[in-house]
Amino acid sequence: MNFYACIIGSEILNGRRVDKHFDFLKNELQKYGHELFASFVIKDDENLIKKTYNFIKDDADSVMFSFGGIGATPDDLTRAVAAEVFTAKPLQRHKKFEQDILERFGNDAYPHRIHMADLPQNSQLLFNPINNMSGFSLQDRYFFTPGFPEMSHPMLCAVIEKFFSKSVKKHRRTLLAQTSENTLINIMKEIPKDIELSSLPMLRDARASVEISLCSMDATYVEKYFHLFENFLKKENINYDLI
Repeated sequence: MNFYACIIGSEILNGRRVDKHFDFLKNELQKYGHELFASFVIKDDENLIKKTYNFIKDDADSVMFSFGGIGATPDDLTRAVAAEVFTAKPLQRHKKFEQDILERFGNDAYPHRIHMADLPQNSQLLFNPINNMSGFSLQDRYFFTPGFPEMSHPMLCAVIEKFFSKSVKKHRRTLLAQTSENTLINIMKEIPKDIELSSLPMLRDARASVEISLCSMDATYVEKYFHLFENFLKKENINYDLI
């Protein structure tokens, strides 16, 4: 599974609000051994939202958590765009959500709030423990929540626990070598594509150093290729620390 975050809000990009969704989602997924594949922070722009959703939909392994834009104001575009991209059908009034809105707001549900119940067809509601104004999901893999962290985060805690709580254990080996990353590039080229390789250059006491990290679900596999770095560093008398 490839987990995507789509954080919609011009107010984040122009500095009027600080994003709180990325860290939350990253940490919540990590509880179960998952990690984000990509994260987008985008404006309240219909074409941009559409392009971003289509990009994610084109990944057959995608799971998306979308934040913001599901209200009833003119800049709330998520519901209509989601319907177009993920169902290719018009919005449809969700009867249960309609009743929830009427129970909460009565006559004040009209003329605007009631439209929050116009959802992509075959949407499933995501319970909002704060005020029962639901988010929604499609195909158990695309999840749409409000921009308010107080509402969206409890929703997604429940979603992740329900659908993605099967823990994935990964094995990581990391070292910090007192050399430039250029010294290790030939070994890096030997690492198979199905092992996650990270090379982070840095300066320590004004001297070049590099942090090398390998990660895979197969511990033996990781050890095999991690030893390539260790053996080379020992051969070249380059100091390194395991971290």
